[in-house]
This record gives sequence, C-alpha cells and structure tokens, in this order.
Amino acid sequence: MHPEWLVGGVMVAALVLYALLGGADFGGGVWDLLASGPRKREQRALIERVMGPIWEANHVWLILAVVLLFTAFPPAFAAISVALHVPLTLFLLGVVFRGSAFSFRSYDARGDRQQKRWGFVFSLASVIAPLLLGMIVGAVASGRIRVASGVVTSGFFAPWLSLFPVVVGLFALSLFAYLAAVYLTNEATDPALVDDFRRRALASGCVVAGLALASFAASFEGAPLIREGLTDHPITWPLHVTTGLAATAAFVGLWTRRYGLARVAAAAQVALILLGWAASQYPYLVVPDVTVEGAAANPVTLRLVLWALGAGSLLLFPSLYVLFRVFGSGRAGAASTGAGDHERE
Repeated sequence: MHPEWLVGGVMVAALVLYALLGGADFGGGVWDLLASGPRKREQRALIERVMGPIWEANHVWLILAVVLLFTAFPPAFAAISVALHVPLTLFLLGVVFRGSAFSFRSYDARGDRQQKRWGFVFSLASVIAPLLLGMIVGAVASGRIRVASGVVTSGFFAPWLSLFPVVVGLFALSLFAYLAAVYLTNEATDPALVDDFRRRALASGCVVAGLALASFAASFEGAPLIREGLTDHPITWPLHVTTGLAATAAFVGLWTRRYGLARVAAAAQVALILLGWAASQYPYLVVPDVTVEGAAANPVTLRLVLWALGAGSLLLFPSLYVLFRVFGSGRAGAASTGAGDHERE
C-alpha cells in the first residue's frame, strides 16, 4: 500500500476515536443543557463526574488528525483552512469556551450564580461546537469548495451555509448526544438515573435515524458525488448493512436493559458511519478537486510520518490505558455520591 493511503487510514482512525470519545463528551454537554425533571442536579453531577478526569485527553485524536493533514497533505489543509476558516475559527472558540467554562464551573462554589452561568456557557458551547464540526465535514464532502491551481475560488460562506452541511451538522450533533446517553446508562448506578438516560438514548437514536435519512436526501442536490459513493461504491453496501445491524443491536440492548451490549453496539454504529463517510468520499480529501494522491507530500516525508506515528504510539497508547484505568473505575459511584452532595447543598 502506498504511504499516503496508510497515513490517510490513520487520519480516519483518529477521527473515529475522536467521535467515540470526544464526541461523547460533546453529547454530555447537550444533556447537561437539557437536564430536567426531579433529578436534574443528579443528571448534571453524573455528567460532570464522568467527564472530569479524562475529557481533555480526548482532544488528542483531533489534534493528531489535523497535524497529519497539515504534514502529509498540505494542499488539502490549505484548501480547508482557507475555504472554511470562519466555521473552523468558531469551532475552536467553542472548544475553548467549553473547556474553560467546564473548569470554572467545576471549581466554583456550589450553587453560586456564577457557577450556573459557566454551566450554561459549557452546555451551549457543547451544542454549537459539534454542530459546526458536522457542517465542516458536510462542506468538505459537498463539492462546493472549488480549488483551481491551489487557490480557493468558491468563497468563504456558501460552502458551509447550504442545506447539506447544515443537515450533516445536525446529524453529527444528534449522533454525539445519542452516544453520550448510551454511555451514561452504563456509568450511572442509581436506577432512576439509568432510566433517565435510557429514555434519552432511545429518543435521540430515533432522531439520529431521521437525520441520517435527511442527510441522504439532501445529498442528491447538495453532495452528488457523496451520494454516488454511498450507493455505487462496492464497499459501502456492506458498511450500510453492518451499520444497520449495529444500530438494531444498540436499540435491542437499550430496550432489554442490556446496557453493556448497547454501549458496544452504539460505538460500533458511530464508527461504521464514519467509515462509510470515508469510503463514500474516496479518493477525495476535498470533493471534487483535491484527491489523496494529488495532495500527498513527498514519499520521504510520508515515510518519516509513519515512523513517527509508530514511535509515538508506543508512548500514547500505554499512557491512555493508564489514564482510563486509573480514572475510569469508580466514576459512576462517585457521580451518584456527588449528586447527593449537590442535593444536600
């Protein structure tokens, strides 16, 4: 296999991991905003305690994908960063405001008015950032970003403010919220909280299905090459079938209260959706003018990148394992205890 395809595969894998981990954190912010009912405080306490120890580490996967795009495919990086500099800047601001607000809220006095304001900023940014991220992906896939002789000629607003990117943005937002709700059913120990997030997972799963169909319908006019890839590429149909089976298994797990099955199946569903998007976009990095081979850097650079990835993985994966091992156990119980502390205060 040519080195550019190996690097491209690593980029896709990094984006899948970002969706499964960082995307679920965005979804947690959505449910923080929508917390309601008699257990509103307990719901927010669970989200905070589960996210707290590891949420910043999850951004490593997005950083990895961006660095690989910049290093291995500089023309594609240039086209995306120029054509989509407005939503990219807004997305980054959303990530910064979200992280800052989460930290300030976590360490402020409980029940303080300022803490509530920081909580609102955190929740709102958690909605806006994934919406913009989905719109960026939709714009890249739409074919509206035109590049001639290395220069973007399509303007700075039309590519990401059309119908298809907006629908894809809503789809990404609902997908992250669905994933977070499924994960939270596993993290909660209070049966009432488990039921709260079970209902949210079932409802958001239905929204995901509806927006998936809406995205496909919008692709006929908004992204014809992607629509062709979704229906005509030989690898996409097995991915569609497998995605449907994973989605069905997740719903069965939620319905029968087998939450371990639901978590694994929902994660597989999200991963397969992203793999289907990557396959449908083949061989383009930016549809329709920038391809993987056309934008690839010098082969020597690509080989050095692959060696660096191999060496870095020897440090990254053990470190992440220790992080999740240390902070991943006991978080649910702590969340329930924290919720009780909130209630007493």
